[in-house]
Amino acid sequence: MEESSYSNLSTSHLLGSVPAVTNEEKKASYEVPEANMQIFPPNNGSGGGRGRGYQTLEAPTEFEQQPPNNWSGVFSISSYTQYFNVDTDVVIYRLISSFYPVTGDFFSKIDANPDLYGLIWITTTLVFMLASFGNWATYLMQKHSDGTTSWSFDVGYINAAAVGIYGYAVVVPMSFKFLLQYLGSNASLVRFWCMWGYSFSIFIPTALLLLIPVEILRWIIILIAGSASSCFVALNLKSYIEGANDLKMMVVAAFLLQMALAIFIKVWFFP
Repeated sequence: MEESSYSNLSTSHLLGSVPAVTNEEKKASYEVPEANMQIFPPNNGSGGGRGRGYQTLEAPTEFEQQPPNNWSGVFSISSYTQYFNVDTDVVIYRLISSFYPVTGDFFSKIDANPDLYGLIWITTTLVFMLASFGNWATYLMQKHSDGTTSWSFDVGYINAAAVGIYGYAVVVPMSFKFLLQYLGSNASLVRFWCMWGYSFSIFIPTALLLLIPVEILRWIIILIAGSASSCFVALNLKSYIEGANDLKMMVVAAFLLQMALAIFIKVWFFP
């Protein structure tokens, strides 16, 4: 009896006592709270303010290179690298189009992708041909008139061709661009450079034909070539500024300047 009463005493307060092991395990149960989704209205931008709600994510648009709009862009070479990304077939097609001056649709052909490759390539080729063929023409004329006179290469033809052709190809389109912009008409300098550059292409085979040592025939050749180039510039410029009646004098000025260039080529390099 006494032993059984002692065994019923609580021993949990004693130092070193070990609690009784129970077989029943208490399992903690976790309940996942129900997610309450709140639907926000889309942000349509109505009401003139910035509405609450989510904003639609849109795919990034393709980066488009824009022509330079300030002076720093105009004089930056990197701004014009996109205008040299042109295939050879496109350049040849535009060269052929420049030999048909009566269509007047050259700007529509280059509107999507105007290039400066034609300007650089055509003007450089023309400078070389005028300098070399001009000296050759003077040699032929001199031998035709007096075969005993000695002949020497005139280096000044290179300087004259470079200054005349490069200067005309850069300054004249820039002048027309800024003049049209001053008069309130929209103008693209790159498209003007492209169009005027291809207008020189007819003078390349003309320089070869001007080697014929017959003066009257030379004048006929240069006048035909000058008229074709002038019509190409004038008609395309007219279609570009269509609807502006007060700008028709600029078309006439472009025609006369192109004819003056043709006469300059004849008088200076093939006298």
